Amino acid sequence: MTLDSRLVAFSQLLNIMDELREKCPWDMKQTNETLRQLTIEEVYELSDAIIKNDSKEIKEELGDILLHIIFYAKIGSETNAFNIESVLNAICQKLIYRHPHIYGDTVAVTEEAVKKNWEQLKLKEGRTSVLGGVPQSLPSITKAFRIQEKAKQVGFEWENIADVWNKVEEELEELKEAVEAKNEIAIEEEFGDLLFSLVNYSRFLKIDPDTALEKCNRKFISRFQYIEEKAKELNLPIDEMSLEVMDKYWNEAKLLSK
Repeated sequence: MTLDSRLVAFSQLLNIMDELREKCPWDMKQTNETLRQLTIEEVYELSDAIIKNDSKEIKEELGDILLHIIFYAKIGSETNAFNIESVLNAICQKLIYRHPHIYGDTVAVTEEAVKKNWEQLKLKEGRTSVLGGVPQSLPSITKAFRIQEKAKQVGFEWENIADVWNKVEEELEELKEAVEAKNEIAIEEEFGDLLFSLVNYSRFLKIDPDTALEKCNRKFISRFQYIEEKAKELNLPIDEMSLEVMDKYWNEAKLLSK
């Protein structure tokens, strides 16, 4: 694809957005607020496509998200707050500024060096905390991962993976003690600490914890639905199936999925 063909495709999308905003009753009514939840859903749909490694679906969902970006820019242009040109110029300027190892004299030959420079530049931009860029509305596991990643860039990090695992075991013991003491407040707190330490361990394993948990969710759904299918074949309500029989079909499902 040539540069000209990319510009033609992008221009066509801009023109379609202009027409929809002018002529379509639904598009005419939309605001930033009404689009917000729809945009969140589109991002999750893209996430699903990525986990499935479905290239066709990824392409489709990227288009949906791009449409939303154009939509927000169109709304911004109507109040002279911003437009698609200023959005594009701003991100270009940001990328150039935050990549001095490409567009300046800074040396950064590793991924970690790039991340460290990125965080330092953001602090120079006026951010008062290294953790200030972590969105409050992020899902908790993803937020924990991002918090830890950002703290790492200023040196707040365990030196080796063995230390991290020791922390996991320490938090597990503290949770057991809270459970034995039947202290509900402490149980919740220690459970949170354990999850946070496991997220930290996942980083050292170079595993995204949210992706790992989602794959586990899907695996559980698939195996449980296999049990439901067997219950139907036996003409037996699943809530009347014994745990022993359920476990038998669960193990069958495990073998079939290998």
